[in-house]
Amino acid sequence: MDIEPFHGYRYAGATRTDVSPIVAPPYDQISPETQERLHAMSPHNIVRVTYPRDGGEKYRQAASVLEAWLAQGVWRRDERPAIYPYQQTYSVGGPSVTRTGFIALGEVSDYARGVVLPHERTHAGPKEDRMRLLEATAADIGLLFMLVSDADGELGHAAAPVGELIAEAEDLRGEHHRVWRITDDAALARIVTLMAPRPVIIADGHHRYETAVAYRQRHPHAARKMMAFFALEAPGLTILANHRLVHGVQPFDFDDFVQMASRWFAVAPLDDPLTFRPAPASIGVVSGPDAAALTLRPESRDLIGWPSGTSPAWRALAVSILHEGLLRPLLGITDARLDAKTHVDYTADLAEAVRLARAGTYQAAFLIAPTTPAELQAVVRGGELMPQKSTHFYPKLLDGLVFHRLGA
Repeated sequence: MDIEPFHGYRYAGATRTDVSPIVAPPYDQISPETQERLHAMSPHNIVRVTYPRDGGEKYRQAASVLEAWLAQGVWRRDERPAIYPYQQTYSVGGPSVTRTGFIALGEVSDYARGVVLPHERTHAGPKEDRMRLLEATAADIGLLFMLVSDADGELGHAAAPVGELIAEAEDLRGEHHRVWRITDDAALARIVTLMAPRPVIIADGHHRYETAVAYRQRHPHAARKMMAFFALEAPGLTILANHRLVHGVQPFDFDDFVQMASRWFAVAPLDDPLTFRPAPASIGVVSGPDAAALTLRPESRDLIGWPSGTSPAWRALAVSILHEGLLRPLLGITDARLDAKTHVDYTADLAEAVRLARAGTYQAAFLIAPTTPAELQAVVRGGELMPQKSTHFYPKLLDGLVFHRLGA
């Protein structure tokens, strides 16, 4: 991956390093309620640019807001080009852990070059939205979450936080984010050299990356995109499951469904879904007061109608077993229906999935095991794409800590 330092734009409207009121989650993590909450936090919250309120002029309004902020000195451009070490400290059901990476500009290129590897399919709607915003603002604000192999830790050592902390923030979930700045020419050159031979995997940001590739075709000067790079092998690479919430399936009867599933899956009662810890071949299903654990029998694996050309690694994914062993053959939820978003919603919160299924808000919740980093690498490096929403990397990166203006 060809990277380079850049003159970052940073918030200048505070005398402290704490910029919590002006940062925001990625656009695709913002509900209408979250959007209003962010607006209330500060008149300078970056959501006004990254995810403007719906309306016929929303992209133009985002551009006007950004230009006004820059004219007023609310955001200022760093005088020296830098690479920005980025640290997240968080907790998921246990002791806190810290994930450390760095922010730089990375070259955007077609997937065929093999430098940037995707892991899931994208959809036209979000890319059109991001392109219209990018055309209006020429502002590269949303961080791409990229994974890079660093087995010996050499890259992590070269890009480790040094010097004065320049920004920190607490996100809406209470997780802590910190940013530093590296400007030493020798240190920057070392990081660039270490990154040059390494391909990267997109963790989060497929739509934004593909939008950047298309934008470059229209604007050849915009050859780079702001990216945050984290090591595949380092502590803190947390991947949560995206549990499936099914609706709109007619008819749906829990007992009939479990009976049909029993031809391939061993069925066991699930007394307390909240304590269920899914394994890759075991899936929990909750519907109203009913719940069961479904475990794929080894002898049944070859009976499933797997998509042609998929590898053993792909077929071993919990999400693949769910889609190809249950949702498609028993409920008629095809890829087209997944793309249309007519029958399945998602949540990374198991307790929320159980609660919504118990309440009847959804016909059923399907609880699955998370994809592991090893599974991710095996599938992606084999040239395959995972089923959509196969991963939920936690915590999300924040918009507003630093941004880049295309051509600046």
